[in-house]
Amino acid sequence: MHPTTRLVVWLFMLVALQSLDGTLLATVVLMLPLVGGPTLRRWGRLVSGARWFFLSLFVILAWGGAGEPVWSGPLAPAGEGLVDALTHVGRLLLVLMAVAVLRERMALPDLLTATRRLLGPLRRLGLDPDHALVRLLLVLRHLETMPRPRDWRLLLDVPTSSTNEVFEIADCQFSWVDYVVAVFVVVAGCVALFCLRQA
Repeated sequence: MHPTTRLVVWLFMLVALQSLDGTLLATVVLMLPLVGGPTLRRWGRLVSGARWFFLSLFVILAWGGAGEPVWSGPLAPAGEGLVDALTHVGRLLLVLMAVAVLRERMALPDLLTATRRLLGPLRRLGLDPDHALVRLLLVLRHLETMPRPRDWRLLLDVPTSSTNEVFEIADCQFSWVDYVVAVFVVVAGCVALFCLRQA
């Protein structure tokens, strides 16, 4: 399967994850340990890096929402707010897992190839996808090499010398499997939009 097709399917799944809630969301979150050791460790590092964001989001939604308090007391969160907080935190956990799966299962050259293909139409608007690829590469490298919070002084170190790096992107033609998957994604997306509008 072409890397671009895999990236499109991943993006579709990423959007689909945002529609989960309630019991289905809790079930999917509880099944995350089944993805395997390396992916789970990468996901754990991502969650650890965003732990304060998760805590802030949970507190704001749980205690900032209107509704009936969960218990009688001055610090009781609202029931509706608590549900919203758990829903959004669960969805964000799934998003980080999707990112971990993408980085673990998709090689960097394939990811760059797929991104370049998807951003190709932007050339007609005068934008250069190659600049976006370089920025994406720098962000991914920064996320993977960022020191732990207690080692923040390493961020102040200036590299002694700069090296030039060259990346080669080897593209290939789409196969019939890619076209079948593309049609399936489009049809599934249309069906999902229709169901959401009927709900």
